[in-house]
Amino acid sequence: MKPLNGVRIIEFDGLGPVTFAGMMLADLGAEVVRLTRDASAGSAVFDEVGGEALHRGRAAVPVDLKSPADHERILQLIDGADAVIEGFRPGVMERLGYGPEVLQARKPALVFGRVTGWGQTGPLANAVGHDLNYIGLSGVLHAMGEADRPPSPPLNLVGDYGGGAMLLVVGVLAALVEARTTGKGRVVDAAMTDGAALLAGLFQALRGRGLWSDQRGANLLDGGAPFYRCYACRDGGFVAVAALEPRFYAALLAGLEIDPADAVQYDIAAWPALQARFAALFASRDRDDWSAHFAGTEACVTPVLGLAEAPAHPHNQARGTFHSGLPQPAPRFDGVVAAPSPKSELTLDQMVTKWSDHAG
Repeated sequence: MKPLNGVRIIEFDGLGPVTFAGMMLADLGAEVVRLTRDASAGSAVFDEVGGEALHRGRAAVPVDLKSPADHERILQLIDGADAVIEGFRPGVMERLGYGPEVLQARKPALVFGRVTGWGQTGPLANAVGHDLNYIGLSGVLHAMGEADRPPSPPLNLVGDYGGGAMLLVVGVLAALVEARTTGKGRVVDAAMTDGAALLAGLFQALRGRGLWSDQRGANLLDGGAPFYRCYACRDGGFVAVAALEPRFYAALLAGLEIDPADAVQYDIAAWPALQARFAALFASRDRDDWSAHFAGTEACVTPVLGLAEAPAHPHNQARGTFHSGLPQPAPRFDGVVAAPSPKSELTLDQMVTKWSDHAG
């Protein structure tokens, strides 16, 4: 049994955060059904490759959202659900006849989760965009990258998945708890601009007190500190150094054979010179040599693994973090095997029949 066993969720198929949210909810034990569209509506490459991970653990039901024949059956299926999640632009679900007013009139306890880049309201609500645009507007993107170069895209982890999918899941779970108490569902408006801004709340607070600069690469956690950044090694690999606390920093200096009197940790004016010194030292040996050198110490020095290397690392293997090269469900729960449920292909009629006992 997983924590969300018995919860039924409809996922209107899409790309990006709604797909990741559907995966997470299924991993947590919810019975999630993806209402899929024809190949022309999405990316065939994404379905074949990314879908191997992101579409796991839930049934796929082909539908035509514009078909009158499918419309009533989809509504009947939703009658048996506890929540709906979707990632269309504002107004699309309403035009298709599946807006929250329609669905919650049929089932007042239904939770309606919506995830978009700009949110359901505001001047940009109907504008197009992608993850990079949303985190750019939130202030987060500006803080990432080298000081003398343009900001570096953090993959799509901050907007799509962190600020979008994760907060959609949090909102849906909170609303489900409330609905079980009150019998009334909520509409969850998860905007990636909002979510990304929230993730950066600490740095806004530090900036407000003069403890964080808008200059990239000049701060404690953005690579400005010589003891919190990555360094290139002789073989072209990299190590991650994160010796923030004084005792960890002392272990780092000991491992590098540097006299602490010559490397005061929070002498910010000396950071550039100290960073150059660290860089020269790390460039003198191979990555795995440094990893072995610092193993068992408190220096917080670890290898930067490539995507191909990570599944083979002994720690990841011991925990079963990956299976067949793909990450397994997280977080872990006692008594639950960290493995995704099998996915299946069903027809719309089959799903309506299966969920009919949960309607009303």
